[in-house]
Amino acid sequence: MASQFFSRLNMAVPPIGASLGAAWTSVKSALPDSCLNSQPDEQLHFAKFGRKPNDTELSTLQSNGEEGNFQRVDSIGDDESCGGGEFGSSRHKISEWQAGWNVTNAIQGMFVVSLPYAVLHGGYWAITAMIGVAYICCYTGKILVDCLYVTNEEGQLVRVRDTYVSIAEECFGRRVGARIVNTAQLIELLMTCILYIVLCGDLMAGTFPDGAIDTRSWMMICGILLLPCSFLKNLHHVSTLSFWCTMAHVVINIMIMGYCLMQAGSWGWSQVSLRINIFTFPITLGIIVFSYTSQIFLPALEGNMKDPSKFHCMLNWSHVAAAIFKSLFGYVGFLTWQGNTADEITNNLPTQGFKGFVNFILVVKALLSYPLPYYAALDLLERSFFKGRPETTFPRMWALDGELKVWGLALRVALVVFTIVMAVSIPHFAILMGFIGSFTGTMLSFIWPCYFHLKLKGPTLDWGTVAYDCFVIFLGVLFGVIGIYISFRALVEKFQIGLPF
Repeated sequence: MASQFFSRLNMAVPPIGASLGAAWTSVKSALPDSCLNSQPDEQLHFAKFGRKPNDTELSTLQSNGEEGNFQRVDSIGDDESCGGGEFGSSRHKISEWQAGWNVTNAIQGMFVVSLPYAVLHGGYWAITAMIGVAYICCYTGKILVDCLYVTNEEGQLVRVRDTYVSIAEECFGRRVGARIVNTAQLIELLMTCILYIVLCGDLMAGTFPDGAIDTRSWMMICGILLLPCSFLKNLHHVSTLSFWCTMAHVVINIMIMGYCLMQAGSWGWSQVSLRINIFTFPITLGIIVFSYTSQIFLPALEGNMKDPSKFHCMLNWSHVAAAIFKSLFGYVGFLTWQGNTADEITNNLPTQGFKGFVNFILVVKALLSYPLPYYAALDLLERSFFKGRPETTFPRMWALDGELKVWGLALRVALVVFTIVMAVSIPHFAILMGFIGSFTGTMLSFIWPCYFHLKLKGPTLDWGTVAYDCFVIFLGVLFGVIGIYISFRALVEKFQIGLPF
């Protein structure tokens, strides 16, 4: 009887291996452009993004006489800059994982500690925004990189542009476009670097509230630890630091989420609002939108990847992970502290020892986050002023053997010192960052990528893509105007002067 029962059971229930294989196939088909897919068609995925179906039919694109075989052709230029993008030489290629660490570094930044505060002001709408903004920023990143390419007569994608600036030059004109975008990128990157130093000082002062060292002294100490960034030579080294930054982020999530889960019995489920307060919700939007900014780095990352066909996959997964982490972290953090949620969640931690340990990990994360925007800002300056005559005013920083010249190293050190001095000197820097970032952030992440897409790819886009690009531009203008207004009002209140109207 028992043998008959198990025989019938074996016939009724499929083998475990086959079941798991079928389940994995189903799950994989639902996932965004799996990196595990190494078929040739995957190499063409980003070529057709946002286009009409008949513009880049994968089955008809040919290269070297073979159907379906895609070949990416980089723009022709000097060996050092070809395909590299805003920063990093093509001689130092990175994998999709290393590119993903850099994107994660940019979009899983220090704003994570403010996400429960965003839910306090935005409720379920804030959680929805965390997911929606992730989708929009992932989209604008893809179309920005798509603007680097054109399809030639042979069906090959040719990378005719290498940088965000080169796209702007095509759309705005060489003189105006380069200056506008270079200035916006440099402001955004340097202020991000300065903000990391400011955060380090604030966190260390909070860790030792009764210590003899004040906040500005902590900023200087943390800034000294950043001086070795002057020796960074390529994107591979930056990617390694970004990996450890991601690991620090995981540790912070585990620690804070673990504490919140232990308080699950006292969670205030009914405290999450379904209403929108028009006076406080813009604060939520500002926190969320600027926590997803990575477009500055994307042309460089894609140009430095060993296999650029994995770019879409990398961007999808990094933004999916960010949306999941951010929405869960913000939701669970608010459920734990509810109406008492502080603007930085570490201030809600129960004991000074626990708070101090988490703050120390956050300081490590901030220090490891600094190299990516610093390296990008440094390379922007090099490309603008130090490519050698007659292209630029000043000579190259690099010797023929690939080593930095002494004065070049001095300038790199001076840039680190500049960010330290600015962090120590500027009062209310965080609010000023919000004021300027409301312009540069929305322009770089929302408005310009969509405008460039419409300008360069307009004839090949269907009406749905055109409408969506216009919608994202509208959101960028809305978020920017609201952010500028609120930040300006906050600055006025801090300086205690009357409004000029």
